[in-house]
Amino acid sequence: MKTVIVPIDFSETSLNAARYAAQMLKGREDTRIILYHMFEDEDHAENAGEYLENLKKELEQKGDQNIDIEKEFGEDLIDCLERLAYQKTATLIVMGITGKSPIEQLLIGSNTLKMAEKNICPVMIIPPEATYTEINNVALTSDFKNVGASTPVRFIKTVLEYFKAQLHIVNVSSEHYVALTEEMQQERATMQDMFSNFDPEFYFIGMNDFHEAIEQFVADKNIDLLIIVPRYRSGLGGFFKSSHTKRLAFHSSVPVLAAHELM
Repeated sequence: MKTVIVPIDFSETSLNAARYAAQMLKGREDTRIILYHMFEDEDHAENAGEYLENLKKELEQKGDQNIDIEKEFGEDLIDCLERLAYQKTATLIVMGITGKSPIEQLLIGSNTLKMAEKNICPVMIIPPEATYTEINNVALTSDFKNVGASTPVRFIKTVLEYFKAQLHIVNVSSEHYVALTEEMQQERATMQDMFSNFDPEFYFIGMNDFHEAIEQFVADKNIDLLIIVPRYRSGLGGFFKSSHTKRLAFHSSVPVLAAHELM
């Protein structure tokens, strides 16, 4: 059985992420959701348990049956989530990107990005206002560099099969001119071969502003889910160090799924 973990801090954003996940997984008997809360004060344990039970009942009333609850005392959410993901062999972690107050927005946003950088399991980041309908169009952003060794093909195929979605592979670069370079053509051919069963569509956008290009692409192609592949290169730091990618994670109008490169 697949396991999806949804951290809950009882902010509207985390509750919305839980509702989104529940709707997304509704009717999937092979998948269970774990509603998880870490508390730092033992006095809050009882209330936290009651709130989690109420959320579980709400989701069950909407048709979701495979829902469990986990709560524990802890001091570091990332460490606790990492341990739980390993213990439960998690398939996916679903998180919101903001919190209840400006300070919590900073903290939960930071925690979400930190979790997405961890190579534990894929992390789906749910925008605060997102409401689940269907996932019909999935966009995969790629830098088209060494795609054979870096693309998490198996997981992406699982996502496409799960939702029966169309795959759109997009690259944004200010260096795109009239024709693709030979290297880019080779990487495209490799990617085409990887996903040949899904008839992928390719897009090469010549723009300087990555976020603006992706935002417009999402709107034009009715994208429901955006997949990014965190890349780590010596001297460049973490994937989310780049300002345009932080902006994408915080401001995307659709869920962003961080699926790590192959190790």
